[in-house]
Amino acid sequence: MSSSQKQKQKAEDLQVPAASPDHEEEHSSGSGSEIDAADNASPSTSTPKTKKKNRSKISKALGALRGNSQIPQELVNHVLDKVKEEGGEGSAEANQYNVREALEQLKIMDVVKGKAGPGGVNKKDMGTHKFWGTQPVPQPGEGPPLVDGYIEPPKPREEVRQEPYPLPKDFEWSVLDIDDPKQNKEVYDLLSLNYVEDDEASFRFQYSAEFLQWALKPPGYHKEWHVGVRVSSNKKLVAFISGVPMNLRVREHLIPVAEINYLCVHKKLRSKRLAPVLIKEVTRQVNLKGTFQAIYTAGLVVPTPVSVCRYYHRLLNVPKLVDIRFCYVPRNMTLARMIRVNKVPSATATRGLREMEEKDVPQVADLFTRYMKRFDMFPIFDLAEVRHQFLSGRGTGAVGDGGPGRRVGQVTWTHVVEDPETHKITDFFSFYSLPSTVIHNTKFPVLEAAYLFYYASETAFISDAEESGQLKKRLESVIGDALVVANEAKFDVFNALTLMDNVPILQDLKFGIGDGILNFYLYNWRTAPLAGMKSEGGVAPGRGIGVVML
Repeated sequence: MSSSQKQKQKAEDLQVPAASPDHEEEHSSGSGSEIDAADNASPSTSTPKTKKKNRSKISKALGALRGNSQIPQELVNHVLDKVKEEGGEGSAEANQYNVREALEQLKIMDVVKGKAGPGGVNKKDMGTHKFWGTQPVPQPGEGPPLVDGYIEPPKPREEVRQEPYPLPKDFEWSVLDIDDPKQNKEVYDLLSLNYVEDDEASFRFQYSAEFLQWALKPPGYHKEWHVGVRVSSNKKLVAFISGVPMNLRVREHLIPVAEINYLCVHKKLRSKRLAPVLIKEVTRQVNLKGTFQAIYTAGLVVPTPVSVCRYYHRLLNVPKLVDIRFCYVPRNMTLARMIRVNKVPSATATRGLREMEEKDVPQVADLFTRYMKRFDMFPIFDLAEVRHQFLSGRGTGAVGDGGPGRRVGQVTWTHVVEDPETHKITDFFSFYSLPSTVIHNTKFPVLEAAYLFYYASETAFISDAEESGQLKKRLESVIGDALVVANEAKFDVFNALTLMDNVPILQDLKFGIGDGILNFYLYNWRTAPLAGMKSEGGVAPGRGIGVVML
């Protein structure tokens, strides 16, 4: 299995390995010693002329993001078509004016969320991805497969390459131990400073030690799948890619896969073409464990997405978001009205809602398993995985010790709804935290972003619940309470994708449509397209995808 890069970028930043490793980078190809010197220089090695030029680039980029340059008409038409196609309340009133206004308001959001660059388009034609042409992935023009299945058959362990792939001179492989605080911080530092595609980024993601522990250490994880590259002379970590195991149901097939993520190469080494070597090496490590399929996501298009989802954003802390230019006040609205429109209730409304506890694991696991079968692609979690995904990231101490609504080191929030009479868990929701540093902003140095994770409701199993709107109403109530919990924990924005049962409820919960796109990919597996932001094969939008990628 190989990887690719999921964008969590501004400009063309990479998040999950669906990167185009053959991309021509516009960065210097410094040696390890040059990187070390540049990283430790104080305050800067840039000349005044270079700084002025960089400031000019930043001003132009931010000017474009703030609406000083028009959003392409092609994009407006595309979004308008999709809004009409997906339907929902309010879609009849959609027109080019309000779609353009929404896109302009959300353009900076999507850059912060890492799903689109200033142009909002993929600059690389899919046919030019030479690396992916050599990999067992569906190629352009193949069309839907007649049957689902692998592209290349699995191999016995002895037929898998036994030696690591060669690296350029001056570099060496390294297996990262996320339990080691020093190595954990090395990964954090690399991602925080280099997990972007351009040097003019205004926001950088903060992958805390707690987040990396949660994301990279699910039950059954393999340390060998946390692959790094170091400079031989000083052992500095300059590249990283990760894989974690997952049991994935794709339509009628249950397959063990590796979830590939966090492909990152130091800015000054982009021309060394380390990305394809990293992808091949993590593939080798995964194959050695008997796994030959993978799932990954990307903002960029590479061969060949199995589904495409769109990002939506719910504003919580409007004054702060406007101040840091995450969004702006539309022409037909005042700041005061914008605050009123996005005001979140002061208390949750669902009877029996409380934090998930250890005793809830069996019931949540049962509800999750039954609910997820409604989608075409979803993960299989046993009790240990349910405990890890929904409880292990809750932090330490009491709520409030880490700030309002938070424990110390809290990464995930999971709440259940318990029937007061039967004590049965009827619903649950979860979301996770991934903040960003706001570069050069002393007033608001951190953007607090929450992401909708997994949820489930017994209402889905009531006869005619979808047709009657009963499921939609219930999910609006439950996810609406998630917004209240996130607001109490002082999050600034709440993000969601057009997957699972999100599509029918986002508009009524006042999520704004984004122009950020996330492509889902399967490595060494063929299946017909899955319903994401649009319907596929008669399946409603969102219902093809039941996997939330970190």
